[in-house]
Amino acid sequence: MDIKNKYHSLDESIILASLREGDMDAFKHIYDSYWPRLYGYVYNRLKSKEAAEEIIQEVFFALWKKHKELEVTHSLSAYLFSAVKYQLLNYIKAAHIRQNYTQHFLKSERTADNSNEEQVNANDLKKNMDKAVAMLPEKCQQVFRMSRHEQLSIRDIANVLHISHKTVENHLTKALRQLRAVLGHYFW
Repeated sequence: MDIKNKYHSLDESIILASLREGDMDAFKHIYDSYWPRLYGYVYNRLKSKEAAEEIIQEVFFALWKKHKELEVTHSLSAYLFSAVKYQLLNYIKAAHIRQNYTQHFLKSERTADNSNEEQVNANDLKKNMDKAVAMLPEKCQQVFRMSRHEQLSIRDIANVLHISHKTVENHLTKALRQLRAVLGHYFW
């Protein structure tokens, strides 16, 4: 019997029970059913095929690795998308750390010949960035500053301001979009 046909009509709880028992066909069914949607979710955020594949593979590897003690409280879809979000955030944090390290390294390697010019450019960029942030709506400014200046997570910002995670994400997206539009010429 074909794997798709075997599991297609079964209830999710039965498929999960089979997975917990180590049924590789159940795992393959879950993989085939969810891989395209999870990949699309990650790819739309990172725009990197390799990174998206790496993140999705990591999630499915972890799913198989802990299949015996797997506890899904809501739905398998919610569980997998939460796992992907977690991996995505870890990837973004790691990329940010690498970028900061690279910038710090390059900064320390530069010669002093153009440091004054760089300082003037950095000060100019900071002034223009402050002006651009000031043009944002008040709540958007507040969320942006809490995120970038105070390094608060989306969850922490949502808790402090008593708003939803999605609202925080929307404010950050709006702020970053406007900053890119206003400050884009600095990066060229």
